[in-house]
Amino acid sequence: MTDLTHFDATGAAHMVDVSAKAHTDRQAVAEGSVTMTAQTLALVTGGTAKKGDVAGVARLAGIMAAKRTSDLIPLCHPLPLSKVSIEVTPDPDLPGLRLTATVGTSGQTGVEMEALTAVSVACLTVYDMLKAAQKDMVIGPIRLLKKTGGKSGDWHAPS
Repeated sequence: MTDLTHFDATGAAHMVDVSAKAHTDRQAVAEGSVTMTAQTLALVTGGTAKKGDVAGVARLAGIMAAKRTSDLIPLCHPLPLSKVSIEVTPDPDLPGLRLTATVGTSGQTGVEMEALTAVSVACLTVYDMLKAAQKDMVIGPIRLLKKTGGKSGDWHAPS
């Protein structure tokens, strides 16, 4: 197991010092899904959900969440993000929505947490916008698909 960088030699939690790290282009992609009935999915694809544009609002919520990640995750560095995009794709085979967050920066630390936060909040927003129609929707799995850049290099989730 690799050393956990958020703990010092005594085991106390601390923010990692990234001041000596090089500025590099970094990107992370995370995915999640919201499983629902075909009838609830039809509200999204037909544009008839009572609260409005489910995909559009989820997209905005995910972008806002990525920008606030360091406020939510205690040891995350605040980062200047150069890109945040959220894709919301209906999947009738699920049935439900598949969401993908892509986050980029040029900096000294990665954006994996920003991508995971973005997709998580986007999924929660889908639930919030559709809960009047269906309360037993299922969120997840949520996972990191890939990350590029930085000292540890590129990583891709196994297929």
